Amino acid sequence: MDFWRDLTTYGGIGIVTALLLVAVLVPVLPRGQRRQLKLPLMLLVTHVVFAVVRTTLEPTGQTDEALRVGAVFFLLASIARTTYLFLLNVLIRRISAGPLPRIVGDLIQGIFYMIALLVTMHAAGVEPGSILTTSALLTAVIGLSLQDTLGNLFAGLAIQLQQPFRVGDWIQWDTDELHIGRVTEMNWRAVTVVTLEHIEVTVPNATLAKSALNNYSAPAKEARRQVVVWAPADRPPREIQRALIQALEGVKGVLTSPRPTAVTLEFSERGVKYGLRYFIRDFERRDVIAGEVRDRVWYALDRLGVRIPAPMRTVHLHEITEAKLEHEEEARVEHLEQELRSVGFLEVLPREVLHQLALSVAERRYAPGERIIREGDEGAELFIVEHGRVRVEIGGRRRKEVARLGPGQFFGEMSLMTGAERKASVSAIDEVTVLVLNRNALRPVLAENPELAELISEALAERQHELEEADARETLTELPERQSGVLLQRIKRFFSLGQDE
Repeated sequence: MDFWRDLTTYGGIGIVTALLLVAVLVPVLPRGQRRQLKLPLMLLVTHVVFAVVRTTLEPTGQTDEALRVGAVFFLLASIARTTYLFLLNVLIRRISAGPLPRIVGDLIQGIFYMIALLVTMHAAGVEPGSILTTSALLTAVIGLSLQDTLGNLFAGLAIQLQQPFRVGDWIQWDTDELHIGRVTEMNWRAVTVVTLEHIEVTVPNATLAKSALNNYSAPAKEARRQVVVWAPADRPPREIQRALIQALEGVKGVLTSPRPTAVTLEFSERGVKYGLRYFIRDFERRDVIAGEVRDRVWYALDRLGVRIPAPMRTVHLHEITEAKLEHEEEARVEHLEQELRSVGFLEVLPREVLHQLALSVAERRYAPGERIIREGDEGAELFIVEHGRVRVEIGGRRRKEVARLGPGQFFGEMSLMTGAERKASVSAIDEVTVLVLNRNALRPVLAENPELAELISEALAERQHELEEADARETLTELPERQSGVLLQRIKRFFSLGQDE
């Protein structure tokens, strides 16, 4: 009887209040969050244990007072925890549009625990105000020792309320590019970010509050990046800008909308400085994407015959004789003649004609994955694969690979001879070097030797016939015509050679 009377006197109403709050929270809390009720239940059980010990053992003096104060504190702490959970899940989350920031929740919970502590001190006969007024020196010491902690606390509150960034955003907190990372946690003391080097960095809230923050994930996930390119001053800016934008085609991670742009940034002794600007969504791959963009830019400029100027610090003098230059040129032209002779419909041409064509052949290089020709585009060029491999695809959006070509093989012959549209798309598999023969190089040859058009048309017709028999029509042919006469007429019209009487 003494136990129940004492329990009712010191905690009966409190126990009932705590249990009622727990009973209300059980259906309110989501199933995965009901484990949060363990702490208030443990505090409540501890209160009951203290009350039972005090009632059964009936201690005296300071022991009895300690058990009484402890029982009161654990009961109030249990009520404070359940009250906080009730407010958080029933009232605050219904009013707030989003989840309550963790630091704000911790602060509210801390206030409830502080109230429980103050009530417990009052029950013990201690006035908190008298302690603070009579211990000014202690208060000053504690305030100085907690200066950084309090600074981080209030800075964290400001960050949570203003929300300049959220968990999952990519931020930069100073001018050092190494200080860029994805936010993984925000608490009352610091923000945790993971950098591209997969290093976890803990940044104090006070440091973030004093720094200029860049949020690359807001207001949208798309972030603009820029690659700086130098080019010679003797090339037209529009030509360079057009090549830079075209170089971005097909680069994985570069968005087509917003559209990439190229601008002229600066003129200097080195040349002209251009900025190639593009948008990405996967910020974590920004360095990988930028590296691929630079690779594509190099190949694009190389195909234009543009060399990226570099500051020279050392001058090297080399004596080159005319005989040496002539020998190198002869070797190059001879090599090109051999490559042209490997093209079936050109092997019928006399050697002097092949030599004349070899002087006009251009060499182009393409990066892996870069498109060389596009299905449906107009063309007037023949491509001979010198190094690497290319992939031939048809089918518009639903692309289908129909062939792979290697060194010595060629494509685009019908566009060269008749101006027909491309019937397939061809892109580089490896780093590819191709030799390019265009209509302008072939026009004077056919103008001087009109009879060669008939030889070429017969060779093309034979090639078309062989390809159809081998069921390779979709691979290499662009405009199959079996009749050499039809081809001859198309060739004459394309090169304006005049018609036979």
